[in-house]
Amino acid sequence: MNGNVIQAANVTKVYNKGGGGEVYAVHDVSLEIGKSEYVAIMGASGSGKSTLMNILGCLDKPTSGSLKLDGVEVSTLNDEELATIRNRKIGFVFQSFNLLARTNALENVELPLIYSDRSDITRLAREALVSVGLADRLHHNPGELSGGQQQRVAIARALVTDPEIIFADEPTGNLDSKSSLEIMTLFQQLNEKGRTIVLVTHEADIAAYAHRIIKIADGKIISDERNPEPRVAEPEINTLVAQEAAHETK
Repeated sequence: MNGNVIQAANVTKVYNKGGGGEVYAVHDVSLEIGKSEYVAIMGASGSGKSTLMNILGCLDKPTSGSLKLDGVEVSTLNDEELATIRNRKIGFVFQSFNLLARTNALENVELPLIYSDRSDITRLAREALVSVGLADRLHHNPGELSGGQQQRVAIARALVTDPEIIFADEPTGNLDSKSSLEIMTLFQQLNEKGRTIVLVTHEADIAAYAHRIIKIADGKIISDERNPEPRVAEPEINTLVAQEAAHETK
């Protein structure tokens, strides 16, 4: 392990509800995630796992506590500063894909780079799509793609800025078992190449791919354990890598 990329200390998120009451979505959570770790945050619906991911991913601010990314305190940054951190360090993958319906795969993947000063955004987007096995789907709109292919476009979009950390919130929730396996294969490959993966799920068979499983309930961590035997993707699904290699040799 080459140091911690995420350090959370006593992080709490409180929401006020009607009548002056308070709801603790995340309650006094402390954890560290090392560079190139593959971590699953697991819990039932309403457990606080997605709120915790949003805080760790700088999409939301904690009510109290400290959050550091690469040793830099980010819990006190303003919205613009947090957006800069996200753009430089973090990629997100969500259950609902969040693709623009009338925009093809290539254009969807270009979106995170639109406001950058890069002059080669089309090349970068194309390379990201090739890397997830979609070299032949660049100009297809989401409606012309399967659920698994749409999620791969979403992963390519997360990768196009070359982030250090990938946060995935229930990434297989809308997929069939075959497509889920393909997506988990991709995350496995990304982790093997050095990406830090933080996966949020309520499914034990999906969490089983991670090297470390953090369980959360009522906003609190109830267990944090190493997975002695992480699940390994089926070899035949690794055809995605073969597709990428074949395209690059043309």
